[in-house]
Amino acid sequence: MDRFDFPLAKALTRRRLLAAGAGGAAATIAARALAADVDLSLPRGAGARPLTSDFPQKVTMILQRARPALLETPMEVFQQNLFTPNDRFYVRWHWGDMPNAIDVEAYRIRLFGAVNRPLSISLAQLLRMPRIELAAVNQCSGNSRGLFQPRVPGAQWGHGAMGNAKWMGVPLRHLLDLAGVRAGAVAIRVGALDKPSVPGAPDFEKSLAIDHARDGEVMLAFAMNGEQLPLLNGFPVRIVVPGWYSTYWMKTVDSIEVLESADEGYWMAKAYKIPKTPRAHVAPGTKDFPSEPINRMNPRSWITSLSDGAAYGYDPVLPIEGIAMGGDTGVTAVHISGDNGRNWIEAKLGPDEGKYGFRRFVGRIGVPRRGRVRLMSRCTNTRGEMQPMEPNWNPGGYMRNCVEPVTVALT
Repeated sequence: MDRFDFPLAKALTRRRLLAAGAGGAAATIAARALAADVDLSLPRGAGARPLTSDFPQKVTMILQRARPALLETPMEVFQQNLFTPNDRFYVRWHWGDMPNAIDVEAYRIRLFGAVNRPLSISLAQLLRMPRIELAAVNQCSGNSRGLFQPRVPGAQWGHGAMGNAKWMGVPLRHLLDLAGVRAGAVAIRVGALDKPSVPGAPDFEKSLAIDHARDGEVMLAFAMNGEQLPLLNGFPVRIVVPGWYSTYWMKTVDSIEVLESADEGYWMAKAYKIPKTPRAHVAPGTKDFPSEPINRMNPRSWITSLSDGAAYGYDPVLPIEGIAMGGDTGVTAVHISGDNGRNWIEAKLGPDEGKYGFRRFVGRIGVPRRGRVRLMSRCTNTRGEMQPMEPNWNPGGYMRNCVEPVTVALT
C-alpha cells in the first residue's frame, strides 16, 4: 500500500512520545519483581528468575537484568500466539544509557559516507516512502545460552530471547538509492541512540555488506504486528535483518554510514565472533580457532504445549504442539519423537506465514504406559539442514543448535 493508513502515522508525527509509565528520567526504567518466579530448567540448578511487569509497555516478563534491560519471553507465550505480542516481546540492550524518551519531531536518521547525496530523514518523510511487511523471527545470538555445558559467561537466557512479528518498514535499498551509493562501497554501518555508560567504551554499531543491505528485505521498520514499536524494542525505527541474528537488528537507529572498506570497529572485528566451523562448534575449552562475525540463523524447534518437568494425566495418545523456524530460510518438515529419538513421525505443519517466521506444528505420540516420557521435535529447513541431536559449543554461547527435549511425567 502507498499510505500508512492506521493510527500510527498521527501518533508518530504530531506529538512527543514518552515511554508509557517511564516518567522521563532514566532511573525510572527499573524492575519490580512480581511475587512469582519462573524456573528456566537450566543446568546446575541456576534457572530461577523473577517475573516483572514494571517495564514500560511490557507485561509479565522474565527478568534477566534491569539495566541495560534484558527481558525474556515466557515459553507459554509461544504456545498462545504464533506472532509474539508486542508487550511480551523479549528485550535486549547492550548499553545502560538507553533512550527513554523520543522527540519524534526532532528525530532524524542521517545517511552519509560513500554516497552522492547525504540525507537527513525525518520520521514523517520515512512514513511517506514505499514500504514492505514481512514476518520474521528476531532471535538473540545468545538465546538458550544458559543451557551450554560447560557454562559460558554472558546472559544466561532460557529459550525466550526470541520473538516472531510482522514487521513493516521502508526497504533500506530505497534509502540507499535516494542517496546514490558510490562505486566501490562495500558495507553500511548502523548507529543508534543508546550510548555507552562507561567512558571510552565503543558505541554499539553493526555492519552489513552492501549487497545484503540492498537485498530489498532488510528494512527500516517502524511497526511490528500492526502497531508502533515499543520503546524497548527500538521505537521509533529499527533495522530488521530477516534470517540473521538480532545483533544486526539495531534499535533506535539514528545513522547509516556507507563504507568504502570493511568495518574494523569493535562490534564487528572483536565482538559477536563465532568459530568458522560447521554449526560454529568447537570442543569445550578451545581458545584458538578461525573466526568470523555471527551471521545467519540455523533451524530450531520447540515443543510448547507441554512444560519440561511437569506432570500430566495419562492418556495413551499424547497431543504435541510447538513452533519451528528454518533460520534464514523456510521450514520444510518437523518430526517428533516420544522415545528419546529412536523413532520419529512427521508432524503436521500449520500455515506458512513467510520463510523467516515461526511455523506451527502439531502431532500425536502414542504412549504405552504411565511414567516419564522424553519428547523431542526436529526441524528440517528448505535447504535440507536438520537440527542435530548433539548440542554445539563455543566460548561465546552463540547459535545453540540441537534438538531440545521435553521430559514430562504421565500419571
